[in-house]
Amino acid sequence: MSSRREFLQSTAALTAGVTALSSLPARAFAQGSDQIKVGLIGCGGRGTGAMGNAFNASSQIKLVSMGDMFEDAIDGSLKALQREAEKLFGAEGANKVDVPPDRRFVGFDAYQKVIDSGVDMVIMATPPGFRPMHFEAAVKAGKNCFIEKPVAVDAPGVQQVLAAAKLADEKGLKVGVGLQRRHQAQYIEYIDRIKSGEFGDVHAMRVYWNGGGVWDPRRTREECKTEMEYQLRNWYYYNWLCGDHIVEQHIHNLDVGCWIKGSYPVSANGMGGREVRTDKKYGEIFDHHACEFTFDDGSVMFSQCRHIKNCWNPVSEHAHCTKAIINLDNAPRNCSIQVGKEVTRYKGKGDLPYVNEHTALQNAIAKGEKYNEAHRGAMSTMVAILGRMCTYSGKVITWEEAMNSKIALRPSEYSLNGTPPSVPNDKGEYPIAVPGVTKTV
Repeated sequence: MSSRREFLQSTAALTAGVTALSSLPARAFAQGSDQIKVGLIGCGGRGTGAMGNAFNASSQIKLVSMGDMFEDAIDGSLKALQREAEKLFGAEGANKVDVPPDRRFVGFDAYQKVIDSGVDMVIMATPPGFRPMHFEAAVKAGKNCFIEKPVAVDAPGVQQVLAAAKLADEKGLKVGVGLQRRHQAQYIEYIDRIKSGEFGDVHAMRVYWNGGGVWDPRRTREECKTEMEYQLRNWYYYNWLCGDHIVEQHIHNLDVGCWIKGSYPVSANGMGGREVRTDKKYGEIFDHHACEFTFDDGSVMFSQCRHIKNCWNPVSEHAHCTKAIINLDNAPRNCSIQVGKEVTRYKGKGDLPYVNEHTALQNAIAKGEKYNEAHRGAMSTMVAILGRMCTYSGKVITWEEAMNSKIALRPSEYSLNGTPPSVPNDKGEYPIAVPGVTKTV
């Protein structure tokens, strides 16, 4: 995603990052090695970026295997990561990326081959629909994990992740989830102050990810051999792979709201639709969602996400407390505390949360400390799925109803010749959710 460009920017963290684990004992790594051997599952832009962030976090990381649906993705990612390792580590960079052809795996079963390739940790950055089964397999195999957000696209997937997270705890495995605001200085400071009671009770929140939209479909039908390949190549526009942008993207802001409250909503309602990005190339997702989430104390979180250009398009979070309004943003200069008409700006400097989250995970692995973000990653994912259920159906849906939904957005067969859950008509048009008609629980 374009919001995670830090792969290219993260070199700035080298001075602080690559020495972060230099004094840690080797006992925590496999077979007494002084390096954490990593397997990358999903070699697109985000997977390449996450591996680059991991390199920036520590000099004790080594990439030893890679897996993706497509060989061209592995080839491009491998070249980019070799350049990044050389930039960070100089002559030693060649030793940080050791992925010979026999440890480059292609296809639907590539994830299992990466897991079985002698790695200590796996980074999972495939389209979100695959993450529950990949995480479950990695945990069963005893691997530490970094999972990109969201961790699922439907309630059965969330339940699968929660079960695997419980097993990870029992095995003492370390798990990070790519909700990087949890590792960002201004968010940590302001939310700690909210939780301390400094600003009184939180009565309402507003959270936004409004923008012009992400990348257009990358491959045409003519360039793909099957419908399955076409959807995999253009995964953002199909719910079994992406979950719609309220799940894939807006989860960041919804997670911040739940972090502020220290809880998850008990019900929600919402509306949404497909107003501008209506071309059949945009698959089946909406281009706007607006939701109202209600917590058990009666407080509310108002949520908007949009993929429409030339509109009011903020990406931010706001907590309305008894004594102040707290404004949060990825850019430190946009963060503030407002009391009446008086506004106090955040004075701290920006940091690199995409690197910080990997530093925290790698430190936990090295020190043998308890570390598992999968539980809250799954719960925040479920909040976003609840929102989609409401916007697609037009109904008020409770948390319990959503969590117990048996509707699974997954194909019956994982094969390039298989049939995806949603297929186009003879005009190439996909079925679109209709509020008041579509059932989501």
